[in-house]
Amino acid sequence: MEQLPTSPGERPEETNASHESARTATTTTSWGQALKDWAFDQSPCFLAIFDADLRLLRANSGMERTLSLTEAEMRGLRLPEIAPDPVSEETERRMRLALETGEPQHLDSFVRPAGTSSAEHGRGWATSLTPLRDPDGRVRAVGLAAHDRAAIEGERQQLLMPDVAGALIGTTLDSARTAQELVDVAVPRLADLAVVDLLEPPPRADGASSRAVPGPVTVSRTAVRSILGGSPEARISVGATSAYPPLSPAVECLASGRGAVYAATDPAVARWVSQDPAAAWIGEYGARALMLVPLRADGVTLGLAVFSRHERQEPFRPEDLLLAEELTAKAAVSIHKARRYTREHTSTMTLQRSLLPHTLPDHAAVDIASRYLPAGSEAGVGGDWFDVIPLSGARVALVVGDVVGHGIRASATMGRLRTAVRTLADVDLPPDELLTHLDDLIIHLSADEADQEDNGEAAGGIGTTCLYVVYDPVTRCCTVARAGHPPPAVVTPEGSAYLLDVPAGPPLGLGGLPFETVEVELPEGSVLALYTDGLLQTRDHDIDEALDTMLAALVRPASTLDTVCDRVLTALLTHRPEDDVALLVARTRALHADQVVVWDLASDPSVVSEARRQTTEQLTAWGLEEASFVTELLVSELVTNAIRYGAPPVQLRLIHEKSTLICEVSDASSTAPHMRRARIFDEGGRGLLLVAQLAKRWGTRHTVIGKTIWAEQSLVDFGSL
Repeated sequence: MEQLPTSPGERPEETNASHESARTATTTTSWGQALKDWAFDQSPCFLAIFDADLRLLRANSGMERTLSLTEAEMRGLRLPEIAPDPVSEETERRMRLALETGEPQHLDSFVRPAGTSSAEHGRGWATSLTPLRDPDGRVRAVGLAAHDRAAIEGERQQLLMPDVAGALIGTTLDSARTAQELVDVAVPRLADLAVVDLLEPPPRADGASSRAVPGPVTVSRTAVRSILGGSPEARISVGATSAYPPLSPAVECLASGRGAVYAATDPAVARWVSQDPAAAWIGEYGARALMLVPLRADGVTLGLAVFSRHERQEPFRPEDLLLAEELTAKAAVSIHKARRYTREHTSTMTLQRSLLPHTLPDHAAVDIASRYLPAGSEAGVGGDWFDVIPLSGARVALVVGDVVGHGIRASATMGRLRTAVRTLADVDLPPDELLTHLDDLIIHLSADEADQEDNGEAAGGIGTTCLYVVYDPVTRCCTVARAGHPPPAVVTPEGSAYLLDVPAGPPLGLGGLPFETVEVELPEGSVLALYTDGLLQTRDHDIDEALDTMLAALVRPASTLDTVCDRVLTALLTHRPEDDVALLVARTRALHADQVVVWDLASDPSVVSEARRQTTEQLTAWGLEEASFVTELLVSELVTNAIRYGAPPVQLRLIHEKSTLICEVSDASSTAPHMRRARIFDEGGRGLLLVAQLAKRWGTRHTVIGKTIWAEQSLVDFGSL
């Protein structure tokens, strides 16, 4: 290699380093200039440089493409000569202003070449005019940079679409509505046509069918949206079903769980169109590009979203697929949630209906009508319930309760409490004692559930309210106790309405606080209304106004109690209630003196025969001779037990309802008898067993001064009706 000359006093190594540095500097300068030229020429923006006379010096390829002219053809021309247009005149005026003031200028405009219409190049441009200075600071030229506003808005729209989707997709717990919201967001922002097909039948809740099989796959068209009015592309109507052919792009997309972009000319798409009539629109309406995205949530495949472009020329890009997957994922989560809610709501409603009374008993004490409306909110069905429980002595218990929370858990708790109330009612506990036992039960339930997962609801039903009413048609006495529940409403036969003044008592599950009982005598024909607070908690009324409205509806004359119920609901509910509503309306009856007889008996075994004789005579007077033999046996056994094991005074009472004959023996002893099975050589012990065999049902109820043993017979068995 030839040695470069060195200057006197310069060492060879210094000379080599100096030349290497110079060579590097030269290379860097050359490379940097090339980069500047490339950046100018390859910029996607519209770039141009005009001299001090506002004649074009340079133009990049973006300007050449936009104006369909080469740089050589435009060089030396003014902008109005290149693109004759009033906007070009304004742009040149602003360029001259930039030259004179040295200040950058900005304007929104568009530039179109001569011979073209504005309809062909009607897109706007964001234009910046920058004065270009020499090293001495003098303005020597003007740089023009124009950005395609349509592209800017398109990118901005894509950036904003996830936010838009978050607000517009999944607004309701309705899968069909959510699917429609997805296509409404996608068209025209992302596609010219969007279709959502959901798997039919829907996948199981356990996710066992998390991926679709290779095919065929049956789907239901759930939503369609087209950039053209009327959606002419939809070859099958929304709600109709079709089947994706095996190995079609749709089935492969479902099976893989990933989105894909296809050109309409793809052989796989052509084969799909030829095999699936529901996809015929792809060819018939000139789709240029397709994008298929599966709807998946929690590992479960729900369906497929198909996006098409046929009006615009641009194919789908990778960023379009990412955006579509984001929108579809949002919709899939909402659809999955909606279907899960629907399943849970259906299960809860089924459980609720199975636990509520299917029919109300035809009771001699009251006429009854009821209504139950589940909540219409997303919270779902609650734990409101009501019940009508026949009691001994022709009495009846009316119960209304409201379990805290919603869903299956609340319904299950309601079922437990309703069963407990019926069990305690069979023991004939007074209302206050029954609520005390119910309070203890909820405390135990809460303790059992303390270690279970917390779902935001009161454990075991703490905070549950209950109203318990016992009505006796013989005395027309109504005994009431409540645990945090609204008081019952009473309407007298004369037409006055009021709320029964009953101490509220604490909600169930708090423990340690007493419940109080109130007794009132109601005239025959009075109306009792028991309800849950969902009836009063309405958007259109405050509590006081709602109570007044309810009382006014109860007072209005009506031929049936069903009409009363309907009037109350119509007056108070103008929409689907946000909480469950239970309404129980009862009109009281009375058993008159000719239906009830009472005898005071001496505590002497000799009166047993007299009691049998009086019973036979009374049954004859009632026309119930066929029931005399069994009734005499019951009276003989009950009176004998009361005299032998009880304490005076002893009383015998017969009650004749329409279809029932009740025999009651009372004494002052609080010791309750119990049935036992006598051994072969025992002389006694078979009395209560005999009573149980002869009577339809029997039992004991305790009173303030003792107890009453009762036995009830069905007169249907004797043909006495």
